[in-house]
This record gives sequence, structure tokens and C-alpha cells, in this order.
Amino acid sequence: MIKVVRKVVIGVAILMACSVEALAGTNGKEGSFDWNPVMNAIIQVESGGNPRAVSGNSCGAMQITPICVKQCNLILQEKKSKKRYTLNDRFDVQKSKEMFLLLQSVYNRANDVEHAIRSWNGGPHYSKRATQRYYEKVMRHMK
Repeated sequence: MIKVVRKVVIGVAILMACSVEALAGTNGKEGSFDWNPVMNAIIQVESGGNPRAVSGNSCGAMQITPICVKQCNLILQEKKSKKRYTLNDRFDVQKSKEMFLLLQSVYNRANDVEHAIRSWNGGPHYSKRATQRYYEKVMRHMK
């Protein structure tokens, strides 16, 4: 019986450690990963820093699409949060960054910079080949 309890306690401790690590970097408060260099480079590539930029359905400094806003709101709904983003929030740099961080916290728990950049351009099922030029541009702005 004691061996079973030990295994359960160890298993719970491992799960807790993994959960804490998965949360790291999602918003600067929960972890130490700093997404600011990536977000700032994306802003330069997407809009040249113009928070009022519009290109087709994409708007704001980070060129956020309506589908991206909808996905963020679905994530917030699943998390039982009352917060919701509007299409106008795309023109607010801080809220755009919040949406980026929210998506990273769900779809990029490993805080993989390459994955973050490529998926921002090509979506969650991006092609490396199709996102290569975008990835290189963002990386140049990060240096």
C-alpha cells in the first residue's frame, strides 16, 4: 500500500511540475519566457509598427484576422473567462499582443520561437516551405 501511495504522490508531483512548466511564458507574470522580441519583430514585419494598418481582412500592428479573434474568444470561453476580444481590439497593440500570448499559451506550450513565427504567418498547420521567407524576415528584425 505504501508503494502505491508513493507512486501516486510522485506521479502527481510530476504532473504538477509539467503543468507549471507548460504555463511558463504565457504572459510574463506566470513564467520567465519573454515573447516581446518576437512580438516586436512580427509587428515590424507585418505593419512596420503601424497600429492602424489594414490589408484585406488583416488589421492592426500584428495584422490579426477575424478568425484569429474568434479563436482567441473560443479559448477564453473554454477557460471560463468572461473576457472577449472584438474586431476593433486588433487596432490596439497591447490587446493584439495579449491575443498572440493567448494563442502561444495553448498551441505553443514549449515556447518554440520558430513555431510561433511560422504559425503566426501560416496558421497552426503551417508549411515550413511556405513560411520560410516570413520566418527569415522576422528573425532579421529580432537581431
